[in-house]
Amino acid sequence: MEDRLKQEMFGPSTSVFVGWKDYPSVYVGPMTSIEEERSDILDNPGAWYGMGFDDIIAARSLLVRGKQKHPVKEKGRFTERMQEIALSVRPVDVETRYKSRPRFSMSFSPISQPMGASGELERIHVADNPVIPSRVDYVISDDLRASEQVSALFERNFDVYYLTNVLASGVLGLDQDKRMVPTRWSITAVDDILGKELMKHIRDCPTINEFQVYSNTYLGNHFEILAIPGAWEFEQFEAWSPNTLWTQSAEEFSIVEEHEPHEGRWDYAYNEGGGYYAGRFAVAEAMNRMRRQARCIIFREIYDTYLMPVGVWEVRENVRKAMEKQPKKFTNLKAALEDIQNRLMINIQKYIEKSQILRQRRITDYT
Repeated sequence: MEDRLKQEMFGPSTSVFVGWKDYPSVYVGPMTSIEEERSDILDNPGAWYGMGFDDIIAARSLLVRGKQKHPVKEKGRFTERMQEIALSVRPVDVETRYKSRPRFSMSFSPISQPMGASGELERIHVADNPVIPSRVDYVISDDLRASEQVSALFERNFDVYYLTNVLASGVLGLDQDKRMVPTRWSITAVDDILGKELMKHIRDCPTINEFQVYSNTYLGNHFEILAIPGAWEFEQFEAWSPNTLWTQSAEEFSIVEEHEPHEGRWDYAYNEGGGYYAGRFAVAEAMNRMRRQARCIIFREIYDTYLMPVGVWEVRENVRKAMEKQPKKFTNLKAALEDIQNRLMINIQKYIEKSQILRQRRITDYT
């Protein structure tokens, strides 16, 4: 892999990456593939589902992160090039020259995708015409806030991964507010914006009329999603097994919980961070698709087979895949919880003791 890294390179750029250190002056640059084939999926986690850790690392190793230090509010030619790359729905060929040959050093984040080689940019030339849909041009030229533009593009069937890249590039928002957004922040911001927008629609939908259970497991993460008849509420548990990279000194599972009532929440979900917003978005997306509302609970158990952080896309795609399946249906809460218990490693009672929703006693839950 190292022998393919040159001081001058040419290849398709899949996205832009905006760093967060030293904000508001941060490192910004293109993610450029050193392989023509599959370049369209290398920075699209929505296409990774089913890949193992080795395959994900191998794919990310094919991308080189270019870096230049820029204030987030800068409006120069470099920023315009980054926005062209971000807005394009196909990889854009770029010529790059680095101050020195990029170095390969894999890094990981609990929010964003793994990163491979990187180098400080000396110059960049966009050698291709970006493919920017007219629907996108229409929305970004409108005088709207960034959150309104993100929602409008989502309604026009642009997926969350594309929107994360667009928001990071600084092309969205009112003119006086436009700025580049660090990628790790834009990921959670898009999940939060879209989750809140979807919940507006869900609250006007009829409730489900039975208890539903959805399940999925991928990359050492097991998910059980319980939907309970009633007005929209959301709760998510994260239960970390001992002996993961994050819990090496733990002797038993560690459970954290976040919850929001029917009207939503305005404080940040510090206990779970970006994973909370990714899970909430995916559940809200599915409930909106069903045109139903419910009290929804995600039970997430993270096992010691989760070898390294790959980003919150894993939460989003795990929940999406679970919600695409036909649910198991039950007439009461007790039966639904007994079914869930069959696939959890932790006793369900430990979740109930921490739960805001399950401790709400309702006669209809048990009849």
